[in-house]
Amino acid sequence: MSRRGADRVTASVLVAALLVGGCGTPRSGALGPAPTAAPSSAAPSSTATSSATPTERADPTPSADPPRSPTTTPPAPARTTTRDTVTIELWFVRAGQLVPTRRARPATVATSRLALTELAAGPTPAEAATGLTTLVPAGVEVTRITDGMATLRVPSADGPVQRRLREAQVVWTLTQFPTVRQVRVEDAAPVDRTDYADLLPPIVVTGPIPGERVWAPLVVTGTATVFEATVSVRVLDAAGREVAAGFGTASCGSGCRGGYRVVVGWHTAREQKGTVEVYEVSARDGSRINTMAVPVVLAPGG
Repeated sequence: MSRRGADRVTASVLVAALLVGGCGTPRSGALGPAPTAAPSSAAPSSTATSSATPTERADPTPSADPPRSPTTTPPAPARTTTRDTVTIELWFVRAGQLVPTRRARPATVATSRLALTELAAGPTPAEAATGLTTLVPAGVEVTRITDGMATLRVPSADGPVQRRLREAQVVWTLTQFPTVRQVRVEDAAPVDRTDYADLLPPIVVTGPIPGERVWAPLVVTGTATVFEATVSVRVLDAAGREVAAGFGTASCGSGCRGGYRVVVGWHTAREQKGTVEVYEVSARDGSRINTMAVPVVLAPGG
């Protein structure tokens, strides 16, 4: 090989060496995968707390809520919390039976105290017009909540029937909260919802509530123990005319209580008072029985 040729080969080798040394290992392999955001569990705990349902400070929230008996109503799905408000379920009395309704109030960590205060305040005018009343007086208070047990101080009642209804109001209202599974009234034995399940009417309506302004389609919810688990719904306008009807099946049939959800729609040209009737069709003669009538305000449209 001539000297000029040898010089060219040497130069080529040097250039290749410089290129290899300057580039080195590719960046995508040397630096590893691109950085990722911290997992959601790493978010500050204050953010999660502010959006959670407020509970009593004294209650060491139990790690798990045991399943309720099929004869009981689960906590109302309508109970929601925002930074500013909390919606709670209240159980009042009508004709010796328990009937639920709801309240939206400013958010507080003392939800049990708030619920008892609302029970003592009694039903709204719209609720009272349907026969709802309360037997819970002012002065009922939670003395402590420990391991899912709420201990209460309750003034004496006039008689055993009133006392049991009043205790049922308190028990069914307080056990909607995940921190309360049982209630002890002073030195009495602990009780829960199953101890007062016989005070429920065959059909319970959890939504809508009396006086609520509703739109179509309307979702009617609650629990029932009816023939073949069939729950029927109809909507009446201000003149009492039927403007919508439908039916659904509860999650448990005759002899047990199950949840139901029925969607109905209607069309009205103007806003007006109306009634949502939830009932059972008699297996004997086809008549409407066990009817629960909820007065509402029908919004126009549909």
